Amino acid sequence: MALEYLESQRNKQPELAEWYSSLADLYQRKLWHQLTAKLEQFVALAVVQAGDALIQLYHNFITDFETKINLLKLAHFAVIVSRQYSEKDAAIGYLEGVIEKLRATKELRIEEPILYVKMQIAAFNLEKGNQKECKKLLDDGKTTLDNMTDVDPSVHATYYWISSQYHKSRQEFAEFYKSALLYLAYTTVEFLSNEFKLDLAFDLSLAALLGDNIYNFGELLAHPIINSLLGTKVEWLYYILQAFNTGNLVRYQELCHVHNAALSAQPALVENEKKAN
Repeated sequence: MALEYLESQRNKQPELAEWYSSLADLYQRKLWHQLTAKLEQFVALAVVQAGDALIQLYHNFITDFETKINLLKLAHFAVIVSRQYSEKDAAIGYLEGVIEKLRATKELRIEEPILYVKMQIAAFNLEKGNQKECKKLLDDGKTTLDNMTDVDPSVHATYYWISSQYHKSRQEFAEFYKSALLYLAYTTVEFLSNEFKLDLAFDLSLAALLGDNIYNFGELLAHPIINSLLGTKVEWLYYILQAFNTGNLVRYQELCHVHNAALSAQPALVENEKKAN
């Protein structure tokens, strides 16, 4: 079935024929490590990300050997595939099925891939507005993480990212700030898109200004992501943070005055100012 599927796709998508042939060759030779690496490259192709192509690839090909490959890599594939589902509940159901398969392998380090998958389920719950279920998965995930050693950075990163987004949704600025910086500690920033980096740098900067008990922005200002603000419409935030961090209150107040319109356009900052007065 797996080979028949690849053959049918090769005929349907001649521009990807070489990819499908290569996948078929590695599959037939049972070179699971090389096949995994090839799949990672293939799944990253934008052309494969359209419609339900990845869902079909998973169910018609990857399922045939899924527990023979590195299980954390399997979890990575599963999470990417889950994002192609148009319905969140269908995506969650699919991921829960993957968790059952992972558990059935009875491998020793099974908690790592399971946690990675569970964090995507938490993300879907957050997107659905189910903060309670997201929080439960995060709490359980923290307990699991604390009891593990030699954890892959991708597992730490996904946990702290979902944690940051949970706190952001609740406008818990200090907690968002802490989780987002921890996410960055386990992430290779160069692999993030410029748009993503700018959005995160902006959110972190606002959280630094708004968060309770955040008195020093040194860690944020020392992180390369803050440079994403430079040369953009919001680079004023960078200079405001810098002035505040160095204790230059005259400069800080000048900047706040000059950029009053931009600051006033941020509801959370306006609300915070009202509380302070």
